[in-house]
Amino acid sequence: MEPSVKLGSGTPWRQVLFPFLLPLFCTGLSEQARYSIPEEMAMGSVVGNLAEDLGLPVRDLQTRNLRVIAEKPYLTVNPVNGNIVVSDRIDRESLCFQSPLCVLPLEIVAENPLNVFHVSVVIEDINDNPPHFLQNSIVLQINELAIPGTRFGLESAIDEDVGRHSLQSYQLSLNEHFSLAVQDKAEGKDAPELVLEKPLDREKQSSQLLVLTAVDGGEPVLTGTAQIQIEVTDANDNPPVFSQNMYKVSLRENMPSGTSVLKVMATDQDEGVNAEVTYSFKSLGDDIRNKFILDHQSGEIRSEGPIDFETKRTYTMSIEAKDGGGMATECKVTVEILDENDNAPEVVFTSVSNSIPEDAEPGTVVALFKASDKDSEERGRVMCFVKERVPFRIESSASSYYKLVTDGVLDREQTPAYNVTIIATDRGKPPLTSSTSVTLQVGDVNDNAPVFLQASYLIQVAENNPPGASIAQVSASDPDLGPNGHISYSIIASDLEPKSLWSYVTLNAQSGVVFAQRAFDHEQLRSFQLTLQARDQGSPSLSANVSMLVLVGDHNDNAPRVLYPALEPDGSALFDMVPRAAEPGYLVTKVVAVDADSGHNAWLSYHVLQASDPGLFSLGLRTGEVRTARALGDRDAARQRLLVAVRDGGQPPLSATATLHLIFADSLQEALPDLSDDPLPSDPQSELQFYLVVALALVSVIFLFVVILALALRLRQSHSPAVSGCFQSGLCCNTRPAVSLNYGEGTLPYSYNLYVASNCQKTSHFLTLTSEMVPPHDLSMEVNVTEENNKTVSDSLASTHQAPPNTDWRFSQAQRPGTSGSQNGDETGTWPNNQFDTEMLQAMILASASEAADGSSTLGGGAGTMGLSARYGPQFTLQHVPDYRQNVYIPGSNATLTNAAGKRDGKAPAGGNGNKKKSGKKEKK
Repeated sequence: MEPSVKLGSGTPWRQVLFPFLLPLFCTGLSEQARYSIPEEMAMGSVVGNLAEDLGLPVRDLQTRNLRVIAEKPYLTVNPVNGNIVVSDRIDRESLCFQSPLCVLPLEIVAENPLNVFHVSVVIEDINDNPPHFLQNSIVLQINELAIPGTRFGLESAIDEDVGRHSLQSYQLSLNEHFSLAVQDKAEGKDAPELVLEKPLDREKQSSQLLVLTAVDGGEPVLTGTAQIQIEVTDANDNPPVFSQNMYKVSLRENMPSGTSVLKVMATDQDEGVNAEVTYSFKSLGDDIRNKFILDHQSGEIRSEGPIDFETKRTYTMSIEAKDGGGMATECKVTVEILDENDNAPEVVFTSVSNSIPEDAEPGTVVALFKASDKDSEERGRVMCFVKERVPFRIESSASSYYKLVTDGVLDREQTPAYNVTIIATDRGKPPLTSSTSVTLQVGDVNDNAPVFLQASYLIQVAENNPPGASIAQVSASDPDLGPNGHISYSIIASDLEPKSLWSYVTLNAQSGVVFAQRAFDHEQLRSFQLTLQARDQGSPSLSANVSMLVLVGDHNDNAPRVLYPALEPDGSALFDMVPRAAEPGYLVTKVVAVDADSGHNAWLSYHVLQASDPGLFSLGLRTGEVRTARALGDRDAARQRLLVAVRDGGQPPLSATATLHLIFADSLQEALPDLSDDPLPSDPQSELQFYLVVALALVSVIFLFVVILALALRLRQSHSPAVSGCFQSGLCCNTRPAVSLNYGEGTLPYSYNLYVASNCQKTSHFLTLTSEMVPPHDLSMEVNVTEENNKTVSDSLASTHQAPPNTDWRFSQAQRPGTSGSQNGDETGTWPNNQFDTEMLQAMILASASEAADGSSTLGGGAGTMGLSARYGPQFTLQHVPDYRQNVYIPGSNATLTNAAGKRDGKAPAGGNGNKKKSGKKEKK
């Protein structure tokens, strides 16, 4: 049976003490859960239930968004049930090399709220690595003079497993000269040694082959073997000797390759070849073999690859010195790596909020990040701060974690997003710095009310506008986003009646355009005011109001209306008497007119269109007063006619006409013969117009007759009796051809309608004169002529006669009006401001004049009543009627009407001036 040797006697004591010492080291850890798993577990294997161990409700796991923060994702968390499962191959030897305790720290982040859980997973070793030798064949040269008990060191076997699965013993194949012994070496490695038990005799046996077996303690047991070739040499009785049994040296990390680390030296007292010493590494692992090189002749150790303090801090190696005779000795070299500040801090964000409400309170956590430095001591301590001046600050959390929280008021309208840069600096000399930026979006909150572009709106709209047209547009702005910034408009108040508001204007809720629903009339509605509101769609919604004043502009759409002179209901016209001895400048009468328009459109002017004697009278351009221009001559006719046009100031101007009949007489009895005379001679111009119209009508009839005759002849050639029968004399005897001709020139305000009877033996003529309000450029005369059987109609005009006057129609001295522009009383009047007052005034004046003409009452029916009490009741006095004395003229006098406080004295006025009579009464001559 092969002899076996168990490794160092202190190992069982360490295995016994380790469970008692482990809690002492673990008390300093701050993990919240701890698990233990074997290495090389299959992917998907469950390590443990984190939700159950940490007390997290399973229903909240998906909203908490559990995830593992690690450099390499060996383990993951199932977000549904909270199980920690294996996601990658776990090799304990790669993670912890040969460390007795292999702990894999996990940092698990949960959101809503934000928490970090520290979990430790202990990786237990399994017997997955058999012991092995770096050299499968070992050659030993042993001098034949070697005495029994001499030891020959062998290379140790390597087993990457730890604990009971590591290398436990060696076994040597059976032989008579050598035995196996184990001696403690560097870093706890047990080096086997061959012990010479019996002297060698080169002459008997020059070489031997032994098998060295390394055995671990796993189940099943794993082994590794190496062959030992023993070569017996000639005598060499002095082995090399090192100057030190153990060398220690320090080396800074990141030194360039080829840097000298240490030079070992060994001497040999032999001579010749037996004194030549060579150096070599023994029991050197791969981690050391790639970092250092050894000069076999000089014994100098140099660095070969990059040496990093963060990878490994201490290297221990064995160096063998061998002379030419094959005798060797060993020494131990320990290289300690010194740390340099060669690693900048690292900042890694583990959680960042997608959007931060702009009304977030100070101290709200918006991000979580980790700052770490691989360097040691002061060089590994990290300080973090925010680079920009932003409303955020950094608060320290557990371990190396930091929280980024709000530190001021956020306003999305001013800054919709923040680019925050985290600066991490260590305390090395010189310090190293790194930075990481993160973009934080600020979420919108409805914190801004709409704002109108103007504080108030003043809109001017011309009257007679088309219905449905846009008259204004309001606009408001809201810097908020989405529904918080979507604005709708509405009308919330108006000085119009609520029921009729929508018949005047409407407001588009989306565009803010105000539309007119009807054509505005300046005379009915001068202005109106609206209160508009702009409201956003936020929750709760915010609003703003603005006032809009709409002014309706005036157009010249109303012609002047003549109040005096006016026709009687029967169509007759009044006349005015002028004393024959009237001096130049004598006030004969006054034309009174009003215009419903306003401003320049209501500025009236008076013009004479036609006059029997143009130089006899003058007309005030603005007042409408008719005065004598010169004294009456002997050759002047006693009866005069004036055609007056009243024009407004609009563009284009509108006008109305009035006809004044003036008679020069000193008394009413003297004027009666003039009223009984023939009517005023017809105007030659009017007769010429009539003849021209008749001639045109005759030419048209002749042309029509010729056309009909030509058609008849054409039809007769076709011999069609049905067609020619319509030209028989009996069929056309009742035809009544009529010709209506219109001819206008100048501004004549009359319309002549002539009616001719169809009976050949009896003819009637009617001529009606009507005063019209027409523009001066559109005055026309219409003539209607009816003919029958081609008979000539003789013209006859009815004579007009005046009824005898009533002697009781008088003005008292107190009631006689003064001159225009001067008032005897102390009352003042105003012009009528609407159509109702104008028509009311006209009705009262005509009613009073009619009563005076019929002799039924006097103009002064009572003090201050103007004769209105008898017709409209005693309560209808002048105090209920606006004072229009400035514009109402009493025909035949040199003054305007006044409401003096005098009472009727019963005296007749002198000279008969101011009497009025109707000249249009129809009586048979």
